[in-house]
Amino acid sequence: MTTSTTPEPVLHPEFSSPGAVATSWAEVAAALDGAEMFRLSTVRADGRPHVCPLPAMWLDGALYFVTGWEEQKARNLVHDPRCVLTTGTDAYRHGLDVVVEGRAERCTDRAVLETLARMWRDRLDWPYDVDDDGFRHHVDGLAPNPDAASLPVFGVRPDKVLSFSRGEHFAQTRFRP
Repeated sequence: MTTSTTPEPVLHPEFSSPGAVATSWAEVAAALDGAEMFRLSTVRADGRPHVCPLPAMWLDGALYFVTGWEEQKARNLVHDPRCVLTTGTDAYRHGLDVVVEGRAERCTDRAVLETLARMWRDRLDWPYDVDDDGFRHHVDGLAPNPDAASLPVFGVRPDKVLSFSRGEHFAQTRFRP
C-alpha cells in the first residue's frame, strides 16, 4: 500500500457494532505514523510464534524496523519473511488498534536509510549512522561506534491492514492494496 493510492476501507459488519462505520485510511495512516512502538510477530523455523516489541517508522507506505542478525526475529525472517506488525492501545472502551500483514524485505536504499535515521533521531532520540548494510549505533549518541556490527533495516509493505476502532461504536475495517 503506497501513499500514492488510498486503500478502500471495507467494514466487517459481523465484527462491528450496529451503526459502526469503516475507519478511514487517513485515520489508520495517522495511527501508523504516530505510533512509537509496535509488536512484531514472526515464526520460528520449527513453527513456533515469536513476538517482540520494537519501534518502527511509517514511511511512504511501509513500516521499517531495525534488528541485529543474531536476534530471534531476524533469524525468523531469514527463514520466512512473512510477518505481522501491530500497534494500538490496551484500553477496551476506546482507541484504535492497527494490524499490518506483509513480507519483511531488507532496505538498502541509501536515501531511504538516511531519511529513516533522521526519523529515529528526531522522533525517538535514537541516533544511527547509515552504512552500506543498514544502520550502526552511536556509542554515546555523539559519535559512531566503528566496532559495532551493521544492523539490517527491514521494510514491510502491507498486503493487508486491519483496524479495530473502539468508542461509541466498535468497528473492524479491512484495507487491501
